[in-house]
Amino acid sequence: MSVYLLVLFLALLLHDGKAKLESQGCNSADAERAAEEALEQINRDKTDGYILALNRLYDLSHTSNQETGGSVYNLTIDVLETQCHTISRKPWKQCEVRGIGDIPVYGECQVSVQVDAQVKLESYSCVLREVAATAVVHVCPDCPTADNLNEPVIKETAKLSLQKFNKESRLANYFTLENITKASSQWVIGPAFFVEFTVLETVCSKETDVSELAHCPPMNCQFAHRGFCTGSHMTLEEAFKIINPFGKDASSFQKPESVDVKCEIYEPQASTVEEQAHAKEASGHPGHHHNHTHLHPHEHVHSVTQASDISVSSQKGHLGRIVFEPATPRSAPTATSCPGARRHTLGLRNPSL
Repeated sequence: MSVYLLVLFLALLLHDGKAKLESQGCNSADAERAAEEALEQINRDKTDGYILALNRLYDLSHTSNQETGGSVYNLTIDVLETQCHTISRKPWKQCEVRGIGDIPVYGECQVSVQVDAQVKLESYSCVLREVAATAVVHVCPDCPTADNLNEPVIKETAKLSLQKFNKESRLANYFTLENITKASSQWVIGPAFFVEFTVLETVCSKETDVSELAHCPPMNCQFAHRGFCTGSHMTLEEAFKIINPFGKDASSFQKPESVDVKCEIYEPQASTVEEQAHAKEASGHPGHHHNHTHLHPHEHVHSVTQASDISVSSQKGHLGRIVFEPATPRSAPTATSCPGARRHTLGLRNPSL
């Protein structure tokens, strides 16, 4: 009988440990850890867009998993977009949340995680949306407002920004535009336009004549470098009126000195693996020798592919997807002490983040 009571006691203790997240609610340290780790895994699963940061845990529930002995938790997580692109692969805690002047994006993720000794992401579905321009202007009248990615003026801003980067960089190859990911504009001493875009390494070295750059296809191999850039262009009010009296268009861009650009180029994961292999060998591999943008040469044959069009479609990973949709009414939390406290309000009045 004593053995039976001991087993029953241990079973109840184990069950209480697994149910601890829900019983303590959204403010418990264990619940926060589960949400933070789940979001880290979501960001690793994403293949496009921006890294998401945790704003608060809105709700949670759990069911026991008889097969694994753990528990499956269903979390509702409120998220905010950061300034880090997914290709950077940075932990979300190292990324700055977009401020009110950076076209902030918010949303919620429905997440399923397996919780035992570790937190394992099972699936997720996120819905994101931009903070309404009226809400931004109400608090910050002079902040930039979002622009259509397909506006000629936006495409031209990205083009001029990339031209400046290619001209000034000390990398071995030229880069080509992959996708414009965000755009905005504001009036300073004239119209100013801001773009964010990803770039892809081409097969053309910096020795290629500038006149041939339009015919430089991007690399189509695992060693191709990708990067994330922010660019801007500003035109003086007087020049803008003379050049473009009827509205904004690409013809207003005549002053390259007003173009600014900053790019981060990321080392492909495949190159790290190859460099480790090279370190174990005394000599190189036979085959085609090509010097990439970093110092270590890779030896392989490049294939080429056509550059992709500007994309604003939904983002899909192996375990879930992220879509942009308008906000809809949400149900009140069901768990104790939920929702948790917000980490950010972005300075908005009556934030719905």
